[in-house]
Amino acid sequence: MRQKTIEEQYKKMTHIEHILQRPDTYIGSLQRTSEQMWIIQNGKMIQKEIEYVPGFFKIFDEILVNAADNLQRDTRQHKQSYIKVDIGNEISIKNDGFPIPVEIHKEQQIYVPELIFGVFLTGSNFDDTEKRVVGGRNGYGAKLTNVYSTEFTLEVCDGNNYFKLVWSNNMSNKQIPTIKQLKKDPYVSITYKPDYKRFGMKEIETDTQALLTRRVYDLAGIYGNRINVYLNDEKIKINSFQKYVDLYLPTEGAIKIFDKDMTTPRWEVVVSYSPTQFQHVSFVNAINTAKGGTHVNYVTDKIIQEIQNEMNNNKKYKSIEVQKYQIKQSLWVFINCLIDNPTFDSQTKENMTTKVSEFGGSSEEKFKVTEKFSKALIKTDIIETIFQQAKAKADAKLNKQLKGTKTGRLHGIEKLDDANDAGKKNSELCTLILTEGDSAKALAMAGIDIVGRDRYGVFPLKGKLLNVREASLKQILQNEEIENLIKIIGLQKERQYTDLKSLRYGSVMIMTDQDIDGSHIKGLIINFIHHFWPSLVKYSGFLKEFVTPLIKATKGNQTIPFFTVQDFNKFAQEEDIKSWKIKYYKGLGTSDDQEAQEYFKNLRTHTIQFRYDGDEDDNSIDLCFNKKKANDRKQWLAQYNHDLYVDHTKSELGYSEFIHKELIHFSMADNIRSIPSLMDGLKPGQRKVLFACFKRNLKQEIKVVQLGGYIAEHSAYHHGDLSLVSTIIGMAQNFVGSNNINLLLPKGQFGSRAMGGKDHASARYISTALNKITRYVFPEQDDHLLKYLEDDGQMVEPEYYVPIIPMSLVNGAEGIGTGWSTSIQNYNPIELVQQIKNRLDGQQFLSMTPFYRNFDGIIENLPNGNGIIKGIIDCNEATDIVTIRELPIKKWTRNYKEWLDKEMAEEGSQIVDLREYHTKYKIHFEIQMADGFVQSLKNPLEYFKLSTPASCSNMVLFDSNNKIKKYECVSDIMEEFYQVRLQFYHKRKDYLISKLDREVQLLDNKLKFIKMVISEEIKLRNVKKIDLVKQLDKNGFTRFSQLIQVKSTKVKAFGDSQKQQKNVDDDESEDQEVSGDEGKQQKKQISKKLQSTPSIDISEFNYLLSMPLFSLTYEKVEKLQEELNQRVQSRDALVNKEVSLMWREDLDKFVEAYEEMNEIELRLINQQEKMPGKQMKKPKKKNDKQDQKIVEEKVQKSKPIKSKDPVEDILSKYKKQDEKQSELNSKQIEFNAKSQNQKLQESKQQVDNSKQVSQSIQGRRIRKLKVESSSEDD
Repeated sequence: MRQKTIEEQYKKMTHIEHILQRPDTYIGSLQRTSEQMWIIQNGKMIQKEIEYVPGFFKIFDEILVNAADNLQRDTRQHKQSYIKVDIGNEISIKNDGFPIPVEIHKEQQIYVPELIFGVFLTGSNFDDTEKRVVGGRNGYGAKLTNVYSTEFTLEVCDGNNYFKLVWSNNMSNKQIPTIKQLKKDPYVSITYKPDYKRFGMKEIETDTQALLTRRVYDLAGIYGNRINVYLNDEKIKINSFQKYVDLYLPTEGAIKIFDKDMTTPRWEVVVSYSPTQFQHVSFVNAINTAKGGTHVNYVTDKIIQEIQNEMNNNKKYKSIEVQKYQIKQSLWVFINCLIDNPTFDSQTKENMTTKVSEFGGSSEEKFKVTEKFSKALIKTDIIETIFQQAKAKADAKLNKQLKGTKTGRLHGIEKLDDANDAGKKNSELCTLILTEGDSAKALAMAGIDIVGRDRYGVFPLKGKLLNVREASLKQILQNEEIENLIKIIGLQKERQYTDLKSLRYGSVMIMTDQDIDGSHIKGLIINFIHHFWPSLVKYSGFLKEFVTPLIKATKGNQTIPFFTVQDFNKFAQEEDIKSWKIKYYKGLGTSDDQEAQEYFKNLRTHTIQFRYDGDEDDNSIDLCFNKKKANDRKQWLAQYNHDLYVDHTKSELGYSEFIHKELIHFSMADNIRSIPSLMDGLKPGQRKVLFACFKRNLKQEIKVVQLGGYIAEHSAYHHGDLSLVSTIIGMAQNFVGSNNINLLLPKGQFGSRAMGGKDHASARYISTALNKITRYVFPEQDDHLLKYLEDDGQMVEPEYYVPIIPMSLVNGAEGIGTGWSTSIQNYNPIELVQQIKNRLDGQQFLSMTPFYRNFDGIIENLPNGNGIIKGIIDCNEATDIVTIRELPIKKWTRNYKEWLDKEMAEEGSQIVDLREYHTKYKIHFEIQMADGFVQSLKNPLEYFKLSTPASCSNMVLFDSNNKIKKYECVSDIMEEFYQVRLQFYHKRKDYLISKLDREVQLLDNKLKFIKMVISEEIKLRNVKKIDLVKQLDKNGFTRFSQLIQVKSTKVKAFGDSQKQQKNVDDDESEDQEVSGDEGKQQKKQISKKLQSTPSIDISEFNYLLSMPLFSLTYEKVEKLQEELNQRVQSRDALVNKEVSLMWREDLDKFVEAYEEMNEIELRLINQQEKMPGKQMKKPKKKNDKQDQKIVEEKVQKSKPIKSKDPVEDILSKYKKQDEKQSELNSKQIEFNAKSQNQKLQESKQQVDNSKQVSQSIQGRRIRKLKVESSSEDD
């Protein structure tokens, strides 16, 4: 073989030769290809497999796009009106509009038309600093068509001159141009004869002609509203992009989502449904981007996000988590857009690669999904179809996963103790014991030793089983517990069981604690079986429960077990309970191994089989676990009867009976735990915390973790430590959006508005104490009148407290129970006080606006009774800086920052930079926006998501009769609270009068006794005690048992911790010895009823005879007389005092304390909240001297005004506050002063560069806190 010469190996080609030899680089392949393409047929677009040559199609498209580009050069003088296309073996394209000048180019010394169409790398699109929305870019375009033509004819008229030039032989030859004057409208006409031989064609083919025809229709759809498009001298009757889209849709009624308000000069988008896969028809500057690109992804992602948001927010679709790709494959998106200087991955321009940030256009021209478009999208069947398709796939996966098999030994299931015969020949006789946790499993394992391991297996549940009836398929698929149960039992989804031979276990025994949570676990297991395998629920003996005593009463050798509290209470009423030893079993872990073995020895006694009684059972199970039955559950719970309970002595229990007599107690308890009382605004857990703090008189700080232990011990708290700690922390939080009045003090990091309190420190690091103001809200005198509950044999918290203002409105409420939920906004305590005073004056309660302490935003009431909460935003058009100074309530700083970061990271984002200057109390974001964005911003609050609804339509509370109730308005809550609280003041008045009556009686007897001893009318020396007692009785002294009785519930509830308050008869320390004896006598004597018997107990007058010797002095007589007169006067004054005045006095004391608390916090805010640093500045080329302009009209009708706490107005009669800033910055006040001469030190974490200061509180009784503070350097 001859070796090639250097000249043969290395060649230089002309531009034309290179284009002809390497067509793929310029126009695509010259090979015939078969492909599914859209073509026009009988007035509709159809997708059909056609044969065509891509290069042939491209040279046509280059000329067509060139004609379309001229539309973007329109001027008033030269406005384009048509594009005319003739397709045959010779192809012609003509357009009018902006003219090509028929002039000689001074640099190239040829006519401009020849330069543009006959010289490579020429054109008007090379200045990349100029923003253009045309298809041409690289300087090839029409020249490629010229090269691949045997003849290429160019005609140009610029309005004055005419130019014609003909090229031939693949642009290798050209004729002398014809140039003449011609007064005619400007136009450009190109006629070319393709080089069919190079394309492997003899003439234009049917498929190719159909493809070129569709391309002309594309142009009509893109620009039909601006110009007329003709094909073979016939006008195409499409004058909008919408009508063009109609060509693709199969029927007139097909889904087509379009919003003209969403159409901008740069974007037109229509969305339809695609039954098979994702489809798009897209155009960029008239170029058909058949392979899509960044513009298609940009639009599609926004639409997908809109659909995903709807599916996430709609309960109907929450059962399945639909992925973005599943949504996308059901969409058909039509896009017509204009992009600045678009880039593509090849000269064929089928895939656009321009970054979103470089799309160009003003903010008003950007593509945005409008609310109207979103609503139209939601109304169609697209979302439902997407959901059903995703559900079908998930169901198939679930069916595969929920399929157990009957096998022998199982492996890989942690904590399973399998029965030896499970999955084998005798598996039908095996029982699986499902226990509530590991401690219950230990009990079961101890008992199995009695019955043997061959036919009993044990598996501990980690917690409460998933409610499969309402869980999403994703939740079920990812739930390990469900999967394990299916494998262990050997269940197969959708199988109808007529026998149990195919299962690994023939029965399931549920072993839970005998409390309401145990009942719930039983219900969830029943629900699981009933939902997937209803035939097994009907199978007698498949489901069982193992019951253990909740209480045991023991006397001698006799032990009586009680399986319900109701059974025990009935026993306690009939028996002398004091002679029995009572043991409460809080959980299965309370029983020891010996008791476990006793249970299993009497297995029949402790086993109850569930029985199916028909459709009623099905309906009852569905009622409890189907979320759609929420309203039915409300009616169900409205008929709740606490005294209904299951008879555990029976061997069978119907499912319906279990639901209505046992599970209903959990459902009601769930509401009680989740929904507060109207009277005190507290849930049971919060009430236990407050009760324990009152009982401990918690004025000194204590670690939260230690307080949790104390509460659990003294209030019979039955739930987890974490839940209790969370409750304590929540009651102490005082950041914006939490409590208007925090009942406990936050000593340490209790969380902030940065994360809604979730950023609190560990319970072992933080401390708390009662807030001083708490006792002004819950007066101690009322403790004696509350109805205290009993739990595990001890007196615990009251059923509710009765504060002087409705705390359910002060701190609001949030909670989700069973069938019920609640949402109540916070309201201003001072406004509530004023409303109560007005009501005491005979006026009616008025509507109120929600109020959040230290919130600087705006809260408005709406006509529908709800409200709206707005943040504060300032917009500076001069610098394009947006300053956010307040966020809506419950919109936490960190979450909002993450949202801003996400927005800033998106392609095409208008956010350039973000800075933060927050402090503990204040919000301060500074956001640098893109040039000109602020000026175009119509609604800043909406754009930056700075308004949230304040719903008042779901105000649900337990009323004063402990019945759950929905309230229509705040006034209804106020009125009910008012009536109960007013009656409680009557009770307090009666109690105080009886207390004073007893004190008067005691003092009168003591004074009389001392006087008679001094006058020797009563002789004490050398007299027998019994004779002395008779002598006292004869002289008319009141026996102790006959003294006026003061009924107080507090003494019994608070027990030993209130010994110092046990003596309600005498508060003097010198008489504590007497009061101690009186306390013992009270217990002994009341039941003896000595007044009805002739004999006298010698202890009846100990309250007199035990008085110390110095009581016989003159000074003591005078003091007793003075005390007696004071008590009589106090009693008379109290009798004549109106209860409304008592309430007013309490309210005034509260207002004074609340004012002090606000003064302290305002001082701390002013001392600590100094806005740091410099604000963001942006240099501007223009308007450097322009003053900052706040876009007030875009935020609201007037300039945002900081919400004002009406405390100052209402409390003007209590104080004249000096509002000088210097004074606010110079004083520091410690609100909860603990003792005289106590040294206070301000926390360095709260005050920057603060000095240690000390202050002393003068030792005298004052109602208002007096504080001396040291000055701080400015």
